Amino acid sequence: MSAKYIFVTGGVVSSLGKGLAAASMGCLLESRGIKVTLLKFDPYLNVDPGTMSPFQHGEVFVTDDGAETDLDLGHYERFTHSRMRRDNNCTAGRIYERIITKERRGDYLGKTVQVIPHVTNEIKAAVRQLSADVDVVIVEVGGTVGDIESLPFLEAIRQMRQELGRSNVLFVHVTLVPYIGTSGELKTKPTQHSVKELREIGIQPDILLCRTDRYLPNEVKSKIALFCSVPEEAVITAKDVPNIYEVPLVLASEGLDDQIVTNLKLSAGERNMQPWKDLVERLNHPKDEVSIAMVGKYVEYQDSYKSLNEALKHGGAAHNLKVNLVWVEAEGLEGADWEKQLEGLDAILVPGGFGKRGIPGMLRAIQYARVHKVPFFGICLGMQCAVIEYARNVCGLQDADSSEFDPSTTHRVIYKLRELRGVDELGGTMRLGAWTARLKPGSFAHQAYGTLEISERHRHRYEFNREYEETLVASGLQITGATPDNTYVEIVEIPDHPWFLGCQFHPEFKSRPLDPHPLFKAFVGAGYAHQMLRLQGKTATATRAEAHSGSQSAAVAMVNQSSASA
Repeated sequence: MSAKYIFVTGGVVSSLGKGLAAASMGCLLESRGIKVTLLKFDPYLNVDPGTMSPFQHGEVFVTDDGAETDLDLGHYERFTHSRMRRDNNCTAGRIYERIITKERRGDYLGKTVQVIPHVTNEIKAAVRQLSADVDVVIVEVGGTVGDIESLPFLEAIRQMRQELGRSNVLFVHVTLVPYIGTSGELKTKPTQHSVKELREIGIQPDILLCRTDRYLPNEVKSKIALFCSVPEEAVITAKDVPNIYEVPLVLASEGLDDQIVTNLKLSAGERNMQPWKDLVERLNHPKDEVSIAMVGKYVEYQDSYKSLNEALKHGGAAHNLKVNLVWVEAEGLEGADWEKQLEGLDAILVPGGFGKRGIPGMLRAIQYARVHKVPFFGICLGMQCAVIEYARNVCGLQDADSSEFDPSTTHRVIYKLRELRGVDELGGTMRLGAWTARLKPGSFAHQAYGTLEISERHRHRYEFNREYEETLVASGLQITGATPDNTYVEIVEIPDHPWFLGCQFHPEFKSRPLDPHPLFKAFVGAGYAHQMLRLQGKTATATRAEAHSGSQSAAVAMVNQSSASA
């Protein structure tokens, strides 16, 4: 059977959650035995998001094959069993790059290259190449209906409906139904206008996902159905929820998967969402809480650490714990009284990043964790900073640094990847994708993974300088993970510590809500154990103080009694 296609568009405003909606559709269809894959179209002209600022674009999600992609691909992997690759994210920049390459090569045989048919054909080809070995391809079209840059993508999906027919192509439109508090009304006009925009370019949506803060009453659904020419049962409430893992359950309760199966004439089994219900139950009713500091450079825009946030949630859920993330701006630790920002926290995480801004604050956070025996997890840049901190404050190499921050430093304990020396281009020039590492038996990493060989995803331009290995190891730092050929250092640890681990890779990209990543599970567990020890220490101190106070009271009573007798 040929694959069928679902195209997800968005209207009214951006950030309505098209990515989560697409991922949730995939989750629901998989629960009914349907094999899916997903594709994200981004209408910007960058070839990929790899060189974009985290403040502009949020996280760059890295796939096994080394593609730097949109953060929505992280949602796709967390909600489905489909593994994303380079072809699962396509930008307008990449589409135009392919067309210009073909034109320069003479592939078009002297023809005038135009948006129709050349650009639209390239877009349709990007969709079709994912159709092998799956039942349904879910395609999210980035941007908002009405944006000029997304028009070629919308025209391409309109053509696909024309070519393949209604039973093979489904249009799902994510829109907004705001509640106006002053009038106490849900307003359908934004949705009506958004659908009108779509219909003007030849697309009639089959299903409407209506983002709102409350369930839509039947009369509101009827009104939307009437003015937007869709069946009333195809008007789906996409209600705001406390955590994103409830989204598939809300959409299931509204019958979204039934609508998809009916419209596309799919052969499907009964829905089984019990694992997701159990997950949501643990997330909503944890047995306790743990507080973890995220000391980063981009904390003002938390989407910069989207996969990290979710991986910590997964690690907490594995222990039935709620993870309270405490966002700490790295530069904020460079002033006086910086320790107060870290006091009373159960664990400290320093994530990845680029550039020297905020590095002194990160080094202070790492030193605090090392000295005060607070569980520490350093990822990519965080691991490199841990090496620098150890070299300076334990090994006595006062000017130890990374050549990224100080090219003239005497002790380059972190330096540029050897194969990248002389390479000045930034796009796609890092060590990217999945690489194998071997672990040291008995290490924190080995205890977490339960195996001695792992594969993790990377995104870095600098590495551990093994010329300093002997000095660092002699002072107590352990290298507990390295590539099979022993070229690259992958993990460092401090064994004389409750839990101190830095890794060069990004484990957050492989964590799943139903299958938490071993390192995050171990890190959160270590943080909770530290909390328990700290609380026990406070209890013991209070008990001693109470006993001391009781002794003082008894002594005072004896003195008073003696005075009275006299």
